[in-house]
Amino acid sequence: MKLDILVLSAHPDDAEISSGGTIAKHISLGYKVGIVDFTRGELGTRGTPETRAQEAADAAAIQRVSVRENLGLKDGFFQNDPEHQLKVVRAIRKFRPDIILANATYDRHIDHGKGASLAYDASFLSGLVKIQTHDEQGQEQAPWRPKAFYHSIQSLFIEPDFIVDISAFWDIKLRALQAFKTQFYDPNSNEPETYISNPQFMKMIEARATEFGHAIGTKYGEGFTVRRYPGVNSLFDLL
Repeated sequence: MKLDILVLSAHPDDAEISSGGTIAKHISLGYKVGIVDFTRGELGTRGTPETRAQEAADAAAIQRVSVRENLGLKDGFFQNDPEHQLKVVRAIRKFRPDIILANATYDRHIDHGKGASLAYDASFLSGLVKIQTHDEQGQEQAPWRPKAFYHSIQSLFIEPDFIVDISAFWDIKLRALQAFKTQFYDPNSNEPETYISNPQFMKMIEARATEFGHAIGTKYGEGFTVRRYPGVNSLFDLL
């Protein structure tokens, strides 16, 4: 399946937290968007890998993504090394995205920065002809490198290089987040409270979106950072 946008995330729910509105917006515009989660989030204090997998599937259905897969890397312990890079290269070559969205370059959770570096390095390696990979059927994959690569902004504040207006898609983002019932605030849950299950976390998410939206004259926004200068065809491409 050829995707327009591929979201590479360290954990199930990373994509929804940082880019849920952007994902929903581009799907509404007719683009094909997919998500590849690196780990199953098995080190998470709340829930289980099985409940997390179901929640990820539910969130994907709410956002209407074309595909969502999980690489099964080891939560907390995966590395940006050749073994893991090749697994991500296979995913990139499988879906051949024009744009990749990845984790924040640094963040509170150690996997986010690692995931960002792993995704970025794999996206470069994916374009090298002499690196050979094979798909699930054993067929050799052709090299592929996306046209653009952007990092999201997660728990820690990072100054964005650009902001996407997600005002019309805020409700979808919220519903996709709420699909992760074990992870976020639930007054009926008996599981231990965590950083993201504290009700203040969801307030921060909305406050961040409000701040980014205000910066571009809209109600809600999601910010991204770049590794190279983005180009525009016209000054009228900007809001």
